[in-house]
Amino acid sequence: MNRQPKERFDSKRFSIMGILQKYVIIIVFVLCILVFGIINPKFLSGSNILNILWQNAYMVVASLGMAILLIGGGVDLSAGYEISIGGVIAAACLVWWNIPIWLTIILSIAVVVLLSMLNGFITVKFKINALMVTLGTMTIYSGISNIFTNQKAIFNLPAAFKFIGQGTIFGVVPLVAVIMVILIAAASFILNKTYLGRLIYAVGVNPEAANLAGIKVEKTKMMVFALAGVFFGISAVLLVSRTGSANASMATGTEFTCITAAVLGGVAIQGGEGKIWSVVVSAFILGILANGMQIIGLGVYAQYIAKGTILIVAMAFDTYQKANGTKRLKS
Repeated sequence: MNRQPKERFDSKRFSIMGILQKYVIIIVFVLCILVFGIINPKFLSGSNILNILWQNAYMVVASLGMAILLIGGGVDLSAGYEISIGGVIAAACLVWWNIPIWLTIILSIAVVVLLSMLNGFITVKFKINALMVTLGTMTIYSGISNIFTNQKAIFNLPAAFKFIGQGTIFGVVPLVAVIMVILIAAASFILNKTYLGRLIYAVGVNPEAANLAGIKVEKTKMMVFALAGVFFGISAVLLVSRTGSANASMATGTEFTCITAAVLGGVAIQGGEGKIWSVVVSAFILGILANGMQIIGLGVYAQYIAKGTILIVAMAFDTYQKANGTKRLKS
């Protein structure tokens, strides 16, 4: 007679823990805002909120590409330099070669897609771990970017192009925020509502099983790298249009922040699991941390420590959850 109430209590407790685990990222997001707002009220000012949107729109878009890659069982450590190359290509097209803005945007994105697909081709063709492949191409792309620019920045971009990253709609809403929201919706739609999305999850969970089920695993992986390249390329356009200039190392470290945002947002590092909305929230948490730490007087190195700690904790939590899930299945 006493067992049933205990079971109901345990079930209720488990349900509460499940809800907390599911929405913990939202709780962390709100806490970050409250803490920095209490320490320095300037953090909650309208101008600073808009500043966070402007500064992090390109990072959120790049994080979408990285999340798709991770869900599909890949990763890209060269993403930062792909974005840098896309940025300097865009600047060179506009300043050196006087190419129209619309064609510049297409060329910039296309170059980044090709670089990302090269990573995918080497990974698939030679069956090398994507981590090792992109570690190598990271240094290659760094060299290409520096040689192309002769280690000099490219300035004086046209005002019409800079409007993409600096302009507002109705004088209030940043254009980059609108573009970002559209891309978030597109990424979510692709992963959750399309056949390609189902293939990406299936290949990420177990490529061998996917192959036995008739899925063309290698083709799917190439499509994943290409799709990620599209998001990286758009991110490059948003970044260079916001800064108004481009240089060979303008996006260095972006890949690390993107991976942190994805893992913190619940994307399984082994692949096959993750939600776009939580990755977006996590990317903004990192952006809020960077902005808030600047406002309260902490330098960039303190931000490095915070991001590194967050990545380690997020990966440890992911591993812990996977281990607990395996134990429950065995029991």
